[in-house]
Amino acid sequence: MNERIAIIDDEPITRMDIRDIVEQAGYEVVGEGGDGFEAIEICQKQKPDLVIMDIRMPLLDGLKAGKKILEDRLTHSIIYLSAYSDEEDTDMASKIGAVGYLVKPLSERSLLTTIQVGLASGKRDQQLTDKVNALDTKLEQRKLIERAKGVLMQENNLSEEAAYKMLRNLSMSKRQSMSDIAKLIVVDD
Repeated sequence: MNERIAIIDDEPITRMDIRDIVEQAGYEVVGEGGDGFEAIEICQKQKPDLVIMDIRMPLLDGLKAGKKILEDRLTHSIIYLSAYSDEEDTDMASKIGAVGYLVKPLSERSLLTTIQVGLASGKRDQQLTDKVNALDTKLEQRKLIERAKGVLMQENNLSEEAAYKMLRNLSMSKRQSMSDIAKLIVVDD
């Protein structure tokens, strides 16, 4: 396992216990912090696969920090810890996008199971995000090619098929992608 984990809790003993459990299970701890500001800083520098974070901490709580971390895509998953099973906190953790919520004192088995599920969920989410981004890129390229075809049709009095062939031929002869050629054609359009 090369999964990278950050541990954020204002209680150093809790951090040490979690670190021992996590490292014995084969995970790499890439950072530890005691408040939400440190959590954000660690995630900006390390981009861990998963963050284990206490909800109630001084300065900046885990919920606000987690929201920022997930919005900025600084980690794939967050597991929250709390000494309370407060409904308001659990609802907020869910809305933010947490993959787990554990009540202290922690059981080693529950923690490791939740980590495993959280990492799998994070990987799945990342794969979906990558697919969506790839599809967005393809769609934008397709739109650009369609606009370029329209310009070629209008400027050269060509049929749609002839304009497409012209684009394709330019792409092959200039050894550039069709979308790169299309960008040049529609630059002033």
